[in-house]
Amino acid sequence: MVRKYFGTDGIRGRANGVITPELALKVGQAAGLVFKNGEYRHRVLIGKDTRLSGYMIETALVAGFTSVGMDVLLTGPMPTPAVAMLTRSMRADLGVMISASHNAYDDNGIKLFGPDGFKLSDEIELKIEKLVDGDFTKKLAKPADLGRAKRIDGVQDRYIEFAKRTLPRNMSLEGLRVAVDCANGAAYRVAPEALWELGAEVVAVGVEPDGFNINKDCGSTAPDALARKVREVRADIGIALDGDADRVLIVDERGHAVDGDQLMAVIAESWNSDGRLAKPGVVATVMSNLGFERYLGSLGLKLERTAVGDRYVLERMLAQGYNLGGETSGHIILSDYATTGDGLVAALQVMAVVKKLDKPVSEVCHRFEPLPQILRNVRYKKGKPLEDAKVRSAIKAAEQKLDGQGRLVIRPSGTEPVIRVMGEGDDKALVEDAVDGIVEALTDVAA
Repeated sequence: MVRKYFGTDGIRGRANGVITPELALKVGQAAGLVFKNGEYRHRVLIGKDTRLSGYMIETALVAGFTSVGMDVLLTGPMPTPAVAMLTRSMRADLGVMISASHNAYDDNGIKLFGPDGFKLSDEIELKIEKLVDGDFTKKLAKPADLGRAKRIDGVQDRYIEFAKRTLPRNMSLEGLRVAVDCANGAAYRVAPEALWELGAEVVAVGVEPDGFNINKDCGSTAPDALARKVREVRADIGIALDGDADRVLIVDERGHAVDGDQLMAVIAESWNSDGRLAKPGVVATVMSNLGFERYLGSLGLKLERTAVGDRYVLERMLAQGYNLGGETSGHIILSDYATTGDGLVAALQVMAVVKKLDKPVSEVCHRFEPLPQILRNVRYKKGKPLEDAKVRSAIKAAEQKLDGQGRLVIRPSGTEPVIRVMGEGDDKALVEDAVDGIVEALTDVAA
């Protein structure tokens, strides 16, 4: 399946490089035509994060959607999971999030959600791709049928209420000092407000977006800033969101980061003991630590692995009836509540366990000892490095070194020109040696 524009998480690339006004206009027109199916007034809801290029892309999308007769509702900066929730709640025909998630400000992207709040299937994305490269002249709306656009108020309050209701009605976070890092991104208003309304003492950082500082030395991809703040203010817990708030990492009271595997372990054990797991298991990717899998096994739970990407996790969850899944990076999907990863809601579930057990976060969120896991990223300029004979030979040699004592995952990123090499096993030195051999070969080819 050859995809020209869509990757594993929508369309993403450099603003005014890959993501141009022309492309955004055509995506709006193509997606609008695909989702128009009837004589009623169709509408699309558009949210965004805080990147400077969001203004340009938003305006181009509005032009595209209105030109094919769709009305547009603009929310302004909102988390990705909020856009998915509001698309369904407000009976929109389509939802759009303008964001490049955890990437730097000079990238941006377009994520599309269907009327059910779920990301689009590969088939629908391919249908949109085919239209994008076509001629829209004869498909545009007549002058009297053009769409309207307006900004809507109150959507932040709706999302805050939604997030709060994922906890029991009598649950309060009173007594917890919470440091939250919003990555100068989409959740810079809603996350601190929701935590405060739940009774927490909130110390907020990463809440001064200027169009350029999203994810810059902050958020879930750079948790050191939050770790320093947690130690400085002696917080009980730190919450690190990414630019569009669909992923989360936790920092314990000692300033140590807790990844998605440990967080899923906390939620899985709690939900299992409460009878809330729809099936006795969790869906995660090939990148999740083997220690996590062993821990779940000790609870009588299964780890169902998928390819990397939260869309594949969700597909498996829906197909097989699981209600908890996610990625090591902190994309955690709680399908009882949301149709995509929701960093704030996942953090609330973890804090509920902290309150219930009345123990330090460092104890609550350390459920297993992770096996040594080495991850290296190799950037390349062009071509397909994994098909090179030298690289294939290096991978085979690494597999022979491990000889069943560990595992390797080598894959291209779905969002940037990077090859990710991961190795894990009980012997760290052996794993490092295996990974270094592959990285060396890739570096030679990519140079």
